[in-house]
Amino acid sequence: MRILGADIGFGYTKATDGRQFQVFKSIVGEAHPIQFAETLLPAQASQPRHFVIGNEEVFVGELAEAQSRGRGFTLDHSQFLAKYARTLALAALSPFAEHGDPVRLVTGLPISFFRKYKDALTTLLQQRHELSVIHADGSRQDKQIYIEKVRVIPQPFGSLFNLMLDAQGKTLQQRFVTEKIGVIDVGFRTTDFTISDKTRYSERGSLSTDSGISLAYNAIANLLHEKSGTQVELYRLYEPVTRGVIKIKGHKYDLTGIVQQAFGQLATRIATEANRLWADDWDIDAIVLTGGGGAALAPYLQPLVQGEVLPMPADQDARLNNVMGYWKYGAHIWPM
Repeated sequence: MRILGADIGFGYTKATDGRQFQVFKSIVGEAHPIQFAETLLPAQASQPRHFVIGNEEVFVGELAEAQSRGRGFTLDHSQFLAKYARTLALAALSPFAEHGDPVRLVTGLPISFFRKYKDALTTLLQQRHELSVIHADGSRQDKQIYIEKVRVIPQPFGSLFNLMLDAQGKTLQQRFVTEKIGVIDVGFRTTDFTISDKTRYSERGSLSTDSGISLAYNAIANLLHEKSGTQVELYRLYEPVTRGVIKIKGHKYDLTGIVQQAFGQLATRIATEANRLWADDWDIDAIVLTGGGGAALAPYLQPLVQGEVLPMPADQDARLNNVMGYWKYGAHIWPM
């Protein structure tokens, strides 16, 4: 039996077996023959992104972005689950699951979608899945991924478990067990707020909003459209926003001011939501700011949130906080 964690996000899909990780953009595209499929430099080789799942042959992640004529990307939750979640999950888990061996999986859902979609996501994933992995050299590997059990938890608890537990699923930092901790998890589509009061979930203090980092990306894309006449897809803004510059049709656009404005406005909105939601929870001991969006917004958001904000470790990829916590939680509930 192997324990895996998967975070099937609107922006990125992440998976881990506790030792290795993989992260790719949550894009699914139609597959078609590529005349030259190998990477130009061996160091650039990565995990396979070409699969046959059911009767559908697909590219996922950056391969779909670069090679597919028809690409699927959505911020609609019901459509995301119906059309893309299974494909993205299997693509993410395939390097870590041996053919036919039982896998126990922990994954998560945003707070406001948890009750509605928890059972549907469990049913979608908890079964035997037949697929084929197509490698860069064209070789085909038939594989069965047997997901024996699925545990779905509220998404922001992943980051809390990552701080609370060690690699064996045992308590690592006692304060997260004995104190009242707020979590602000800024994802691509949503921002999740939750409270863990001595590890008890607080319904009153928990909420999902549409204030994900995609709001800032939309604002950036709209301003770029006004300046360049080109509508840039949101998933093609990830790297330019990080670099602070984008080249469109040979012309470079400095994104520094646009990003600062968009991130500042979004941080104000999220801080207002948190301060209003937790107005009666003045006894919160500390607040954890997490998620890929949380890392990007941290300099703007921390001064605006009322309370002690715990920074996530700077040497860790903030996108992996939840998925690593899912895996640790799996080790806790299914001790080897």
